[in-house]
Amino acid sequence: MLNQENKDIIKTYKKFLVAVVIITFIISSFFGALFGFMAGNLGQGKFWPKLFKRGTGQNAGTNDSGQTLSVPDEESAVTKAVEKASPAVVSIIVSKDVPKIQDFFSDPFNFDPFFNPFGSRQRQPSQNQGGTEKQEIGGGSGFIVSEDGLIVTNRHVVSDQEASYTVMTNDGKKYDAKVMAIDPVSDVAVIKIEAGKALPTLDLADSSNLKIGQTAIAIGNSLGEFRNTVSKGIISGLKRNVTAGDGFGQAETLSEVIQTDAAINPGNSGGPLLNINGQVIGVNVAMAQGAENIGFALPINLVKKDIESVKTKGKIIQPFIGVRYIPVTADIQKQNNLPYSYGALVLRGQQMTDFAVVPGSPADKAGIVENDIILEINGQKIDENHQLADQIAKFNVGDTITLKIWHKGEEKNVKVTLEERK
Repeated sequence: MLNQENKDIIKTYKKFLVAVVIITFIISSFFGALFGFMAGNLGQGKFWPKLFKRGTGQNAGTNDSGQTLSVPDEESAVTKAVEKASPAVVSIIVSKDVPKIQDFFSDPFNFDPFFNPFGSRQRQPSQNQGGTEKQEIGGGSGFIVSEDGLIVTNRHVVSDQEASYTVMTNDGKKYDAKVMAIDPVSDVAVIKIEAGKALPTLDLADSSNLKIGQTAIAIGNSLGEFRNTVSKGIISGLKRNVTAGDGFGQAETLSEVIQTDAAINPGNSGGPLLNINGQVIGVNVAMAQGAENIGFALPINLVKKDIESVKTKGKIIQPFIGVRYIPVTADIQKQNNLPYSYGALVLRGQQMTDFAVVPGSPADKAGIVENDIILEINGQKIDENHQLADQIAKFNVGDTITLKIWHKGEEKNVKVTLEERK
């Protein structure tokens, strides 16, 4: 049997349960009424007067003052970026005096290539008429970076010293262009036009913050014919090292470039690669042959120094160390019994004048000699992803850097003050 004390505990517990049930009923009734009120008024936009009402767009809404509040979708953002950037993107026309040629038998029907997709003109052998005539021999792209007409493009677009260059702006006007400076290390050049008015310019982004997968927009003079052609994709890779050729046996290694699947065609060279805000993140430079949608652009941070140098000095000033070298690889290490599989092996060229170390150069002053291996610059290892020339180009003339080198059988650190490349 239960004693009196246990009976009192049971009574108290029963009272507690009754109180809990009553409180639960009251709370559930209150919130039930509240949510019923919300359901009845949400459709008329009465419940959230300070936030959103129904809007007219897919991602839109309005507040109490009648202002439309919307989240822009990617399509509209890309459209705005292109509208913002296009006025500052230019086409570059390359012209040159070439020998006059006459066909023995020209195609009498003069087929338009759009109706003759195989491009055949059925021409017979031609002969030289004598004399020359100016003809368009190529084209490229560029973008305006100063209101007084400075334009960035690729070095390979304006490398022919015997050619003349014409810039066509987005409004169809043509201007004679002067080559102001050519970067001896990177595929960058700066040209200038005199328009007699302030020109639209492009904003330059910080390419060190790029992420794989973010939107990329390319604009350029595709095929040298279709001005301001726009293509969109994403950033497919960063810090790629590729070898680019021009089809005439000339090739160069491009380091730390941006890979994108935005279509880059012949004629796009020198045009801007943009982010979704219409800011330049790169300079379109090459495309992969035999592949689909693999293009490359020079990061704009590597170009900013050239732009500033031309603005302030009237030319591109590059730092210079003064060594001739070959990159050390595992094969080079094995063939030459070297202690390292990375670095830059200081070595003379094939000609007598191709010194391993330029006399009087910063490297010469620091005591670097042939067969030394430059292993690091300011702690950065020199390897296939960090070539010596690319790392030097990141510094300015007058900067003092620390090189770790392998010198006559031992490692040592040397200080080198960079000078201007002559």
